[in-house]
Amino acid sequence: MTTIDLMSAPLLEEIEPGAAGPRVVALGGGHGLAQALAAIRGYAGEVTAVVSVADDGGSSGRLAPALGVPPPGDCRRALLALSPDPSPWREAVCHRFASGDVAGHSLGNLILAGLTAAEGGLEAALATLGRLLGARGRVIPAAAEPLGLRAVVDGVEVRGQVAIAVGRGRVEQVAVEPPGAVASPAALEALAEADQVVIGPGSLFTSLAATLVVPGMAAAVDASPARLIYVCNLTTQDGETLGMGGADHVRALCAVTGMRVPDVVVANEAPFRAPDTVEAIGVDRAEIKALGAHLEAAALADPAAPWPQHDPARLGAVLRRLA
Repeated sequence: MTTIDLMSAPLLEEIEPGAAGPRVVALGGGHGLAQALAAIRGYAGEVTAVVSVADDGGSSGRLAPALGVPPPGDCRRALLALSPDPSPWREAVCHRFASGDVAGHSLGNLILAGLTAAEGGLEAALATLGRLLGARGRVIPAAAEPLGLRAVVDGVEVRGQVAIAVGRGRVEQVAVEPPGAVASPAALEALAEADQVVIGPGSLFTSLAATLVVPGMAAAVDASPARLIYVCNLTTQDGETLGMGGADHVRALCAVTGMRVPDVVVANEAPFRAPDTVEAIGVDRAEIKALGAHLEAAALADPAAPWPQHDPARLGAVLRRLA
């Protein structure tokens, strides 16, 4: 098979409509959403990732204001999580430049930025790149335009995803800018048709809440007939959630987004090694029950990971049971 054959083969590997399995929508951003998608793709018939577009760090943070496009990084990561097979396109999308004018940029981010201009929006760009990668699902930005993130932390207004993530104090409010932003109609449609909605793991305020506070998103989650599942992080996050337990995470997410209490909270129950800068999150069954949710606990940590993260196979087995 030639290189050209290898590059075109993924175009023919789209998911067949009506494939067996539940329709699953996962919301969030960053590494946590990628881990959830890797878990979900093993059992779902249809997978839709709804991704935050409020990232202002790294390559995305440079491209979005310079080109007037939504930050592509989290969407690119989600697309790769849904495209597990090796191919020249995957290698290209993963490549990150180390020098020159493009130093620090992922080629995948640059491709998405170019396709966004050519296709008329990031959502269409992701669909095109998804076909090239042979993605087993679709990735939808939470909004069509780049968004800014604003929070109130201990009574002080803080602007920007990075500044909020590294700040210390209790996050009291989270909102996106501009005020007239609206959620993607495709994301709202996917939520209305879903059998299961998965939120987390991921940064509580700067990934999960950043997606849910896009106007219309939390209301669509609440109105969805799907079973709503929150996957609790393994550890606290230095800055955002220090000192918070599992029930604290659920309470805070509902308070700042207006989302209803999840039907199920999925949490780790097995010991693992946590770095000194963070703490393993404890989840109390009685507290979760008092909130009106069911706790599903299992050994979820990846024992081989250098930093605590969920094992996609273990998480997928739990989510499959709950589908």
